Amino acid sequence: MRAPLATRGAVLGSRAEVAPEPRRAVRSWGREDALEMADGIARTVLIQSHRAHVGHIGSCLSVADLLAVLYCGVMRVEDPADVDRDRFVLSKGHAALALYGALHLRGWLTDADLDSFCGDASLLGVHPEHALPGIDFSTGSLGQGLSFAVGAALAAHLERSDRRIFALLSDAECDEGATWEAAMFAAHHELENLIVLVDNNGQQALGFTREVLSLDPMAERWSAFGWDVHEAPGHDPKVLFRTIDGLSGDRPHVIVADTTFGRRVPYMEGQIRWHYLPMSDDEFELAMNGLHFDA
Repeated sequence: MRAPLATRGAVLGSRAEVAPEPRRAVRSWGREDALEMADGIARTVLIQSHRAHVGHIGSCLSVADLLAVLYCGVMRVEDPADVDRDRFVLSKGHAALALYGALHLRGWLTDADLDSFCGDASLLGVHPEHALPGIDFSTGSLGQGLSFAVGAALAAHLERSDRRIFALLSDAECDEGATWEAAMFAAHHELENLIVLVDNNGQQALGFTREVLSLDPMAERWSAFGWDVHEAPGHDPKVLFRTIDGLSGDRPHVIVADTTFGRRVPYMEGQIRWHYLPMSDDEFELAMNGLHFDA
C-alpha cells in the first residue's frame, strides 16, 4: 500500500523529498463532469473537516464549482510534474481542503493522503504546501497570491512558454493593497496569460464584505486597473467554461464569480459563523443529510 504523505518526505516543503510512487487507477474527468466533481469536493470538505475538527468549511464550499471547472478541462495539467503545465495559485489558502478534494479526485492524492488532513507531520494542512503533488505555491497569507501568480505569468513570458497561470482569490483579499499593486504590474506588462477568478461570496472572517470594507462595484475596480473583466455566476460550469474559452486580447483577465458561502449545505449558506467554526457530530449529520447535489 502506498504510504500517506504524512510519512513520505522528511522535510516539509521540499518537493524532492516526496518519493515518486505509482498512481492509483482513477477515472478521466471531462467538462461534462464538472458538477459531479464539485459535489465530490463538497463531500470531501464535510467529511474531512469533521474528522479533523477544523473550520473554514463555508469558504471551501463556495469554491467547489470554480475548482471543478479548472480541473475538468480548463487547466492543461495531465501530470503535476510536467514543466509545461498550467500553474494554479490558491490565493485564498484557507480553502485548501477543497483543493485537496479536487487533487484526490484527479488521482494525485490517495485516500490515505486525504485521511491525514491536519494530522501530525502531514503535508495536508489547513493551508496548502507546495511539497504536495499538484500544489504549485504555498499560500495562506491573504493578499499575496496574486503577486505569486503575476511572477509566474511574467516568467512564462520570459521563457516564451504558452503555459497559463490561474489564480483563485477571495473577494476580501481585494481589501489588501498588495493585490492592487500586483494588478497594476500585470496590466503594465500585458500578462494575457494570467487568469484570475474572484470568489465573490460577499463574506469574510468577521463580517460581510460590504460592511467591513465595501468593494462595490468590483468589476469596475478591476477594469480601472487595466484588466479584461468578466462577471459570471460562480456555480454554473457551462457559463464559466464559455467565459474562459472566450478570453482574448493582450490584457490580464479576471472573472468576478458570484458565489454563495457554504454552497450545498442549506444551513451554512450565507452564515458568517461557518468561516471558522468546526461542526459538531449533530451538525455534521445534518449537513450530510441535507447536502444538496447539483449533478
